[in-house]
Amino acid sequence: MIISKKCITIIFFSGVLCFFIACNNKSQSSDVSEHKINSSEINTTISSSVHARNSDKTQKTEIRVTFIELGSVKCIPCKMMQPIMKEVEEEYGNQVKVIFYDVWTQEGKPYATKYRIRVIPTQVFLDKDGKEYFRHEGFFPKEDLVKILKQKGVN
Repeated sequence: MIISKKCITIIFFSGVLCFFIACNNKSQSSDVSEHKINSSEINTTISSSVHARNSDKTQKTEIRVTFIELGSVKCIPCKMMQPIMKEVEEEYGNQVKVIFYDVWTQEGKPYATKYRIRVIPTQVFLDKDGKEYFRHEGFFPKEDLVKILKQKGVN
């Protein structure tokens, strides 16, 4: 039996599509356990240019939300999240702390265990006290992400 290249391509992309749909539909907030961390435990990887720009602002606003992205620079859906993270950082940088952990590296692996992730990318949202209030698995569109930030008074 000979399988054509077209058939193999269709099967491959069907599998990829199913993976992305499954990742996108795993949004969860109600079954997230109460998870607290100390702010001193947070290891930031904020780009220096955005961080410098935000620290130059004279208006001081408290950080209301810590947005943690757990993924990898080699993962396609994770790469799709990078521009969204940058936009959130630029637009809400004085109210939202954005952190990225590459869990496929030695430095990032402990965070995969700490936040009990099952898939990448996973987004974890902590309130100002370090308490997890929302978690999402898979690609997270900016519009939906901003709605989660606004739950804690980010504007």
